[in-house]
Amino acid sequence: MELIVIVALSIVSYLLGSMPTALWVGKAFYGLDIRFHGSGNSGATNTFRVLGKKAGTIVLLLDVVKGLTAASLVRYLPFVEMGTIRFVNLQLLFGLLAVLGHIFPIYAKFKGGKGIATLLGMVIAIHYLSALVCMLLFLVILFSTRYVSLSSILSAVAFPIIAVIIYNNQEPLFVAFGIAAALMVVLTHQKNIVRLVAGNENKANLLKKHRNRYP
Repeated sequence: MELIVIVALSIVSYLLGSMPTALWVGKAFYGLDIRFHGSGNSGATNTFRVLGKKAGTIVLLLDVVKGLTAASLVRYLPFVEMGTIRFVNLQLLFGLLAVLGHIFPIYAKFKGGKGIATLLGMVIAIHYLSALVCMLLFLVILFSTRYVSLSSILSAVAFPIIAVIIYNNQEPLFVAFGIAAALMVVLTHQKNIVRLVAGNENKANLLKKHRNRYP
């Protein structure tokens, strides 16, 4: 019975992550399919770029909530004690499935975003202190360079280092997750890395007001 419940929640986590918030917000409020504009990516960064700060912020928060909610589902399992290794392992399982759903959403022909915001929500649920440091690092790099991609990559790479060295989290699966998450972010940003090296990566207009071209 426990296995059936875990499998059911695993499916729920993937379906939750699959919710294409950028696509839905774009179509519902702007009559626009975000996948055919900007970078073609169905995520918060491209939403900021194409639809502006308001739409981008909404999508960002919704994507964070997806990961946070999925990783928190384990709290409703009466047969899993909070704080145990099994509890954390199930948080990792449900959270990663939500991230996978965001990257390959079943509702949007498996073409989604890069999973950064959903991954952040997952990390907040599992280890909020590490998430807080990574967010601060992200903001410092973003305001210093104006590269969202570089900020995401360096923050993700720093996560396992922060969790293990600063907060002394030695749980093997958690450490493996941190390394895997960093690698996943690097892999999903391969095109961005190429543009960064070439010097033609798009920079974020942090202070300029976005002129919305869509109704």
